[in-house]
Amino acid sequence: MKPIRNSAKAIIVEDGKVLLTKNKDDAGFFYLFPGGGQDHGEELKDAVLRECLEEIGESVVVHDLVYVREYIGKNHEFASWDAEVHQVEFYFKCSLASSDSTITNGANPDEAQVGVEWIEMKDIDEIRLYPKPLGKILKNNIIEACYLGDMN
Repeated sequence: MKPIRNSAKAIIVEDGKVLLTKNKDDAGFFYLFPGGGQDHGEELKDAVLRECLEEIGESVVVHDLVYVREYIGKNHEFASWDAEVHQVEFYFKCSLASSDSTITNGANPDEAQVGVEWIEMKDIDEIRLYPKPLGKILKNNIIEACYLGDMN
């Protein structure tokens, strides 16, 4: 059995758009919030800062923790290959450190990552976003501390 993994994620919203990593698998494109696994001895805020540099190539200012979500693989659509994964995801409200930035893949993007994209909040329901319910929450402008549990 794998240990529970912590993951730190960034929610970056500007001008009615959210910044997401664009990824590709056999079913096509899908989108994720920038971020990833916390290293041993690393604070969550430092993990989200490092992961953003790796995935979007930009430094961020880490603000408040706004959501905590659990991902228990056996309960989701990828259970056939992800069943033993149990991850606790910490979503931080973030902003880009520089307003002059040109967003591209960072130096160490995830394996499936093919780009970075600003998605209009009004279009969030039209993309394959993980976790999908978080897109609906953001679209309704609900950004407050909240435990989300094991949402699909």
